[in-house]
Parts: sequence; structure tokens; C-alpha cells
Amino acid sequence: MGNGIAHIFALHGFTTILVDVQEAQLARAQGTIKKNLERQLKKELIAEDEKLATLANLSTTTSLSEGVHQANLVIEAATEDFTVKQKIFSTIDQESPSDTILATNTSSISITKLAATTNRPAQVIGMHFMNPVPVMKLVEIINGYATDSAVTEIIRNTAVILQKTPLIVNDYPGFVSNRILMPMINEAIYTLHEGVAGVAEIDQIMQLGMAHPMGPLRLADFIGLDVCLSIMRVLHHGFGNPKYAPCPLLINMVAAQRLGVKSGEGFYDYSEGVKSQKIAQQFAD
Repeated sequence: MGNGIAHIFALHGFTTILVDVQEAQLARAQGTIKKNLERQLKKELIAEDEKLATLANLSTTTSLSEGVHQANLVIEAATEDFTVKQKIFSTIDQESPSDTILATNTSSISITKLAATTNRPAQVIGMHFMNPVPVMKLVEIINGYATDSAVTEIIRNTAVILQKTPLIVNDYPGFVSNRILMPMINEAIYTLHEGVAGVAEIDQIMQLGMAHPMGPLRLADFIGLDVCLSIMRVLHHGFGNPKYAPCPLLINMVAAQRLGVKSGEGFYDYSEGVKSQKIAQQFAD
């Protein structure tokens, strides 16, 4: 997500600094951005000078303090873990200018709760991009309890500059996107777990019958099963309703590190370019 967000900001003329703790990750991100720019160029979505300007607008650093010390806007896109995000927000809050807006790309964690860990809760907001960021049009903008309306308007206008469609929601577990999407994915996993149908059948029924571009189990693999589990736990804890309880199969697959695309195997096998269905039956039993 981070490299996709950096890509679109740099493409639309913003001086952009991409931060990660590892040089190898930054090098990988830069390679991905270059590859995606070449793809856009080949499709005539951008011109050669736009590609070069995008790369010129983009720099990287492993120092979070260095990355944010002159920033007008910081977008955190770390793993979906409150403790990790809280630590990052603490550093950003201390090291960035007092008028800097602090945004998070979280897909479920409370904006209000994150904002309360800073000295500027009025300047904290959710800016939830969809993956792949250069392609997907939606930006779900989430107001925390204390978010200033002027900050919301700045972020809305920024999303428009990025040629995205900003839709503003309030801070409740899962917001809108994942409050609806994740229970559907969880129910698809329950459907597999209970032996109602196989992986391919579940996905194809949703694709062919409901016009979904991707089946829910394939989508879960692309999101990351660990992320899906984290979001379901946020929903379950936030609402206290058993309908949000994560499926035991999802819990077991994450424990076994079958995380989807990122680990090479989830509901499908992604090793060495393989796209065939491959799920360990013992986890479903």
C-alpha cells in the first residue's frame, strides 16, 4: 500500500518521501513503482515526461524523523496493529511541524484512539486507499471524534487532486468498506469450513452470480489472511456481536502462516507463478 500511495502522490506533483525501516524494502518499493509507471506509459495513461517527473518527485529514507520533519501531510501505512501504529504516530507527532496533518491508511483501527495518542487530535484523520492504489478510485476518509472540519476538507481536496473519489465516513469499527466486506469474506470462509462448497465453486458463484470481479477467497488471499483476521477481531471486539467472530479456519490458516499471496499460499497456491487452487484439507476439517 505504501508504494502505491507514494506513486500517486509523486505522479500528481507532490514532493514525496517514502519511509521504511529496511533499505531492501525501499529498493523493492522503488522497483514496483518504476514497473507500474512503465505499465501506465505502455497503456498511454501517462507520458514519458510524467514518468520522469514522478521519479524525480520521489525519494526514500529509513529515518522516520528525517522523512517527516518538513512534511505538510504524513500518511502512515504500516501493518494493521495498533501498537505498531501508536509507536509510529508518537514519533511523527514529535518530529513533524505542529501544523502537519497526520493521516492513517488503516482499514479498521479507530482514528479516535490513534488521535488520542498525539498532541494534535484535531489534525488526525483516516485516509483509507484501496489496493492497487494507482488503479482504484476510492479514498475512504474517516473523521475521528476530534478531527477538525478544515482538516477533512483539505484531505478531501487532496484526494480530488490525486484523481480519486473521496467519500467521508465516521469512526466506527471497520468504517463502511470493511464493516461490509470482511463479514462477507468471513462468511465465505465459513462456507468452505462447513463443507458447503469448494474454493473454486465459492469464488465462481460470487463472480458469475453477483458480478464480483474477484471471488471472496481470492480477495482474502490478496488482502492477506492475517489482515482479514485482524479486522474481524476489531469488528468482534468493537461491536461485541458473535456474528463478527472470525471463522476457526481463518484462525488456523493464519497460525499456520498460510497468509495468501504474501506467503505464497492461502486458499490458492502462488508459488512460482502457480495460480491453482490448493488448500490444506486438514485446516478445513
